[in-house]
Amino acid sequence: MTFVFAISGGVLMRVLIQLRPSPDVVAAVAAPDLTATTADVTDGLPGVALDHSFTPVALPQAQPATAGGDPLSLHQPLVFSMAPDEASVLVRGEISDDDSATRMTLLPGRHRDVVGVYADPVIETSLTCGGTPPVGTWQDVARLLGTPELHSEGYDGTGVALAVCDTGINAAHVTRHLGRDITIDHGRSWNPGGVSGSAGGFEVDHGTMCAFDTMIAAPRASLIDIPVLLSRRQGGTAIDGLLSDAVAAFAHLRTVLEAQPVATRALVVSNSWGSFSPLWDLAPGQPGNYSDNAAHPFNIIVGSLEQAGADILFAAGNCGVECRDRRCAYPGRPIVGANSHPQVLSVGGVDTNGERVGYSSQGPGRLSDRKPDICSYTHFSGSKAFGDDKPDSGTSAACPVAAGLVAAIRTRWPASQLPPSQLRTLLHRTADDRSDVGFDYDYGYGIADTAAVLRTLKRRAARTGL
Repeated sequence: MTFVFAISGGVLMRVLIQLRPSPDVVAAVAAPDLTATTADVTDGLPGVALDHSFTPVALPQAQPATAGGDPLSLHQPLVFSMAPDEASVLVRGEISDDDSATRMTLLPGRHRDVVGVYADPVIETSLTCGGTPPVGTWQDVARLLGTPELHSEGYDGTGVALAVCDTGINAAHVTRHLGRDITIDHGRSWNPGGVSGSAGGFEVDHGTMCAFDTMIAAPRASLIDIPVLLSRRQGGTAIDGLLSDAVAAFAHLRTVLEAQPVATRALVVSNSWGSFSPLWDLAPGQPGNYSDNAAHPFNIIVGSLEQAGADILFAAGNCGVECRDRRCAYPGRPIVGANSHPQVLSVGGVDTNGERVGYSSQGPGRLSDRKPDICSYTHFSGSKAFGDDKPDSGTSAACPVAAGLVAAIRTRWPASQLPPSQLRTLLHRTADDRSDVGFDYDYGYGIADTAAVLRTLKRRAARTGL
C-alpha cells in the first residue's frame, strides 16, 4: 500500500475509486472535447478526501468475447465497451488506512455509485544496480538491429506515433548526441496534473535516455512526450510517480489512437517503469490489489488500448537474481502488474555480446506466466544522459530499443494489417533463441532478430499482395 503521511489514528492511503454514475456523466468524462471534474462525478464519498486536482478518467467495461468466459481473466479474448451505460469513471482520493468503517462503506453495493477501490501504488523508473562500464556503443546496437537494411527498405518510423511514458524528454540533448533532428509531437503530448513544462523541453534524465534509445531504429518516428513519472506525492522523490497518472496517460493515448484513421493506425508506447515492492500495494487476493489483479483499472485500460491497435512495451524490470536493484522487495515473480500483462511486450536485457545482463528480471510473470517476452540491447554507451562514461542501462534501455524496432515495423505495417497480437507473435517466433528449450524465463523467446522479422514480412507481403 502507498503510505502518504501520518494522521491521528493511522495514515492516509492513496486509492483509485471506480464509480458508475449516471450515463450522461460517464459520457461527459469520456468525451475528448470536454473536461469533467471530480465534483461533476461525485458530491463526496464518506471518509474519503477526494483529490480534485486529478481529472476523472473513463474506464471501459471488459467482458469476455465468448459467452461463459471469466471477465477477470486476461488469458482470453476480451471486448471493451465505452458505452455510457457500461463504462465507469475513476477518481483519486485518500482514505485512512485503519478506518474500517470507511472501507465497509466503500464496498461495492454499500454505496450506490462505488464499483471498486484500488491501490494507487508508487511507480519508479527501472535503472540498474550498475557500476560497470558500457559494453559497446549505440552504433553497435544499430548494427545488431540491422538498421541499414531496415532503413533502406523504408522501415524508419515515418508517420508512426511513439509515446515515451517516463520523466520527460530533452529534445536538444537527444539531437546533439544522435547527430540528427528528432520530431516531438507537441499537439499529442500530455502532462499529468501539476506537472509543468513543455514537450521536449524537460531536464535531461531517464526519459531523455529512453527517447534516444527509441531513435536508434526509428529515427523518423514522432515522439509523444508523456512525463508520467514527474507526478508527485507528498514525500515523493525525483524518480517516482503514481499509477493513477499512468491511468490518465493511457486514457489520453486512447484518444490519440482513436483519432487516427483505422486503416493507418500506428501507436507504440514505451514504458520503462514499474512497481518494485508489495509494500506499495494491497495484498494479493484483495480486490484492490494491482500486482496480481487482472481487474485493476490500469490493467484493464492497458488491454483496451492494445485492442484498439496500440503496441505496448514494458521493461521487465531490474530484479534479476544475479544483480538485483536495491528496491526489489518481491520475494519471487518480480515482473508484476502491467509489466507482465499478456497483451504487452515485456522486454528483458542483453548486452551487445548477446549475454543476459544480471539485473534483467526473470519470469514467470504475475499476470502472465511467459514473461519476459523477448530481450533487447542495453548497457551500451548511448545517450550520455547520466554522464559521458555512464551506459544506457537496465531494462529501461532495452525496452525503448525494442520499441524503436516495433515503430520501424509499423512504418509499413499499420495495426489494420498486422494487429498488435500478431506482431508480438511474429517477434516471438523470429527471436534468436538463447536456450535449448525454446521459451525460458531468462531470455523469454530470445533476442529480437530484425533480419528474421524482415524475411517473414516479405513472405507475408508476397502472400497477401501488400
